[in-house]
Amino acid sequence: MNESTTHNNPLLCDAETGVCGVPEVGNKDNLKIDNKERSIKVIYFTDPICSSCWGIEPQLRKMKLEYGQEIELEYHMGGLLPDWSYNSGGISKPSDVAHHWDEVSGHYDMPIDGDVWLEDPLDSSYPPSIAFKAAQLQNGEKAIIFMRELRELVFLKKKNIAKWDNIALAAQKVGLDVNQLKSDFESKAKTLFEDDLKLARKLGVRGFPTLFFVDANGESQTVYGTKPYPFYETAILTANPKATKKEYAKDWESLFKKYNSLTAKEFNELSGNNRKESERILDELTSQGKLEKLTTKNGAIWTVKAN
Repeated sequence: MNESTTHNNPLLCDAETGVCGVPEVGNKDNLKIDNKERSIKVIYFTDPICSSCWGIEPQLRKMKLEYGQEIELEYHMGGLLPDWSYNSGGISKPSDVAHHWDEVSGHYDMPIDGDVWLEDPLDSSYPPSIAFKAAQLQNGEKAIIFMRELRELVFLKKKNIAKWDNIALAAQKVGLDVNQLKSDFESKAKTLFEDDLKLARKLGVRGFPTLFFVDANGESQTVYGTKPYPFYETAILTANPKATKKEYAKDWESLFKKYNSLTAKEFNELSGNNRKESERILDELTSQGKLEKLTTKNGAIWTVKAN
């Protein structure tokens, strides 16, 4: 995909670089980033409907398991799609994204069904982004699970997550106070979202995913786009050469206890089994009644079967 196409339509992510573009390109200031938390702060700019960000989920989940004790991971929204008219015709129409999503699904080996753009297209990624900021006001950990639920709704279940009913559905499922979420969504969360957009411009974020790995001195390493796991590990060890990798349980029960849902690619990344064996194990557990499998036209996702 050529650069101009990607820039005209931020939803047409570049599969080679693993980047979904943004309407405005910032200029990174030559400044240090405050880091008073753990030895490494990771500032992650993303968007709920960024397909490349869905593609990075296996690597992020592994990073949290291996280096979670070393890093402080901050989620920030970037505003991928304000609406369908901001570029005065540079963006064509939602249906053009459908085929692209089907293509990148295969590239990232993560299930994405582009038919949402034919059946119930989103007019903006701002509502789910603001909802995420509202969720952060309630509970940071639940907000991350909420984001995951929103992504599963749009990428696998073809739900328009710009609609409040679907946002509320995701919030209720992860245990957020839906009434409080609605109140914050309509007030202070909008300001927090604008703050994220300002920070993205200040740091020169050009697309998603973008991760800044900030050391104790405020110096940062940037990983731009969806990359294989060693890129993220290298950034961590550059920020802190003494960072220690934590061993974690790789059996299916432990992994599903940590993460409620896993794709075959994620199970492959986290368990250490090869891709083909990972899917075989997950299917076998499904046939044994231990897991439930949701199949889309472009792959599947597994969850622990409810008792």
